[in-house]
This record gives sequence, structure tokens and C-alpha cells, in this order.
Amino acid sequence: MKFAIASDVVETLRGQARAALPAEACGLLLGITGRVTRAVPARNIAVSPERGFEIDPATLLRAHRDARGSGEAVVGHYHSHPNGSSAPSRTDAARAIEDGQLWVIVADDTVAAWTMTATGFAPVEIVAESAC
Repeated sequence: MKFAIASDVVETLRGQARAALPAEACGLLLGITGRVTRAVPARNIAVSPERGFEIDPATLLRAHRDARGSGEAVVGHYHSHPNGSSAPSRTDAARAIEDGQLWVIVADDTVAAWTMTATGFAPVEIVAESAC
């Protein structure tokens, strides 16, 4: 599987991850099939935001509503791992469902994408584009 992501979105994700330290940054990814065009940052409302993330439900609802009006869809979400690993954690695996959504994880300056399959997380190739 391959997804195109606008290069400015990749830089936004990196910046949000750095700004959130020591907590995890999180948000939603909007786009069309096979392409992420923008990131929508969300407040991390997890009880322990340094060890996990939970996207603010108000942001989730607003993003779905806004996407419908623009012809986009919520194609996934992102979060950061302050521990430096861009691989999905055990917590990520326990929360993921097989729905075709992207799981983008930012660790240091690495941006990695995953999707949940019947057998676990599978890597997704990211192709950065100057404009989507």
C-alpha cells in the first residue's frame, strides 16, 4: 500500500510532535483515496498524554463535518511517540481496528505510516509530494 502526503503536511506533523514534547501530539488526516492533503491537529485528552493519545471528540466531529463539505474524507490519524520509535506500540495495536485508515506515527523527525490488517500492523509507503 502507498499513500501520497503533501510535503507541507509532513513538516506540520514533525513540528507538532516537537511542540507537544514531552506529550504525544495527535490529530486527523484528511484527503482522498491514496492521498493525504491536510492535517487537523487535535487536543490530546488522554489521562497520561506522555504515554498515549486520545483525540478530542469535538475535533473528530468537526473534521468529519468539514471533510464532507470539501469532498475530502478522514483517511486516518497521526500521533507522536516521544520515546523515539516510529513503530506502533502495544497500546496502538490494542486500540487499532482493521478499517483501512492510516496510522501515521512521528518519532524524532521520522514519519512512518501503518494500516491495521487481520494479522497486525502493515507498513504503508509514504510518497511526499510538493502539492497534493
